Amino acid sequence: MKMPRCSIGMFFGVSLSLGLLVMFMLIHVSMAASEAEPTWLSALQEFWVVRLLLNFIAYGTVFIPAALIIRHLKNTKYNETAGPGCFPSVVRMCVFGSEQDKPSLEEAGRSIATSPVERTFWQNFLTLTFCFVGLQVSYLTWGVLQERIMKHAYGATEELPGEKFTNSQFLVFMNRILAFLLAVTTIMCTRQSRHTAPLYKYSYSSFSNIMSSWFQYEALKFVSFPTQVLAKASKIIPVMLMGKVVSKKSYQYYEYVTAAAISLGVSLFLLSRDPEGDKHSTTSTVTTTTGVFLMVGYMAFDSFTSNWQGELFTQYKMSSIQMMAGVNLFSCIFTGVSLLEQGGFFGAFVFMMKHPTFSIHVCILSLCSASGQLFIFYTISQFGPVTFTIMMTIRQGLAILLSCVIYHHAISLIGVAGIVVVFGSVFTRIYCNQRIKALKRAAAATQSNGTAKV
Repeated sequence: MKMPRCSIGMFFGVSLSLGLLVMFMLIHVSMAASEAEPTWLSALQEFWVVRLLLNFIAYGTVFIPAALIIRHLKNTKYNETAGPGCFPSVVRMCVFGSEQDKPSLEEAGRSIATSPVERTFWQNFLTLTFCFVGLQVSYLTWGVLQERIMKHAYGATEELPGEKFTNSQFLVFMNRILAFLLAVTTIMCTRQSRHTAPLYKYSYSSFSNIMSSWFQYEALKFVSFPTQVLAKASKIIPVMLMGKVVSKKSYQYYEYVTAAAISLGVSLFLLSRDPEGDKHSTTSTVTTTTGVFLMVGYMAFDSFTSNWQGELFTQYKMSSIQMMAGVNLFSCIFTGVSLLEQGGFFGAFVFMMKHPTFSIHVCILSLCSASGQLFIFYTISQFGPVTFTIMMTIRQGLAILLSCVIYHHAISLIGVAGIVVVFGSVFTRIYCNQRIKALKRAAAATQSNGTAKV
C-alpha cells in the first residue's frame, strides 16, 4: 500500500498556514510596540512565563505536524514501499535511519579520536596545555560575555539609563547555528563512521538543550553569575534523578553522599548572600524565588539532555561530532521558527543596529560556545572524561573568581565555605569514581590470571 502524498501535503499546508498566521500577527505586534507607546500586550511579553508559553506554542507548530507526519510514514511503512530517488532517501534518513551495517562503538570513536600513538612527556604536556587553555579561554570568555549581555544595559550614559537585551532565544539561536556550521565543517573534513540514527530522534535532546539554555539565560536576569555557576556544579543531583527515571540506573552510596554535600554547599552559598553587599543584586524575595525556579528548570532540562544523548550513543554508536551536528540542526530549526513567528529577529536586529557593541559581544559569545564544544570533544578523545571533568570543574571556580573581580560580586566567608564544600565534593566524587574503576580492573585482571593458570 503506497502512501497517499496528499496527506503529507495537507499536514504541511495546515502547519505552514498556522505558522505564517502566528508569525505575521506577532511581527505586527512587535513592530507596533517598537513604533508606539508600550501597550498592555507588549508589557505582558516582559514576563518570562509569557515568553516561555509563546516559545512552547512556536515549537508546537514544528513538533505537532512533524509528529503526525512521522506517525503516518511509519504506519504506512514508507521505507518499504517508497522507490529510489532523492526525496524518498531524505525521508528515510529523517524518519527511519539506516539499519544496515551499523558500526561498532570503536569505529564510531575513530572520527574524533586519533589512533593510539606513543607520545613523549613533552608532547603530552603541550597537548594537555593546549586543551586546558582552549577550554578555559572559550568558556571563561563565554561566561563573562553572557553576564555582560543579560545583566547590564547597553548605551547607558550619565543622562540615559540605556536598555537591556531581553531576547534569550536569539542568543540560543546564534550559539547553535555557529556550532552547527562548525560541526558540519568538521564532518566534511574528517573521516566519520556511517550514520545510522533517524534524524528526528535528535529533536528530543535538541528541545531539552535549547530549553536548558533559555532557562540559563533567563535566570541571569534574576541571580548573579556566581550563583548560577555554583548551581550548575550541583546539577549532579537532577542528573542522578533523571538517570533513574530515563535509564533505570543505580548509584553507589558515595554518589548520594557527595550529592548531599553539594546541596549543603550550595545552600550555604545562597544563604550567605548579602544583597546590600552586592551592588548588582536585587533584594526582592520574588526575584530570588524566580531565579531559583529558572535554575531548577535549567538543571531538569539539562539532565534529560545528557541522559537521552547517552541512550542514543548506546543504541546507534554515532560519533560526538555527529551528535553535535544533529542536535544543533534541530536547535536551529526550533529557535529559528520561533523567532520568525514571534518577530524576534526583527527586534534583535534593531537592537544590534542601535548598539554595535552588542553585535560584537554576540559574535564572540557564539564563537566561544562553538569552539568550546570542539575543545570538549578533542579533550575527551585525547585524555578521557576524567581529565575533562577536572578541567571543567577548575573552570567553574575560575569563572566565579573572574565574575567577582570584573562585576564586583561580594561573597562572605560562609559563601566561600559553601564554594569549597561544592568543589571539594566534586573532586571527591571524581576520585571515588576512578578508585572504584581501578579496583574493578584489578579484580578482573586477578580473575583472568587465575582462570589462565587453571
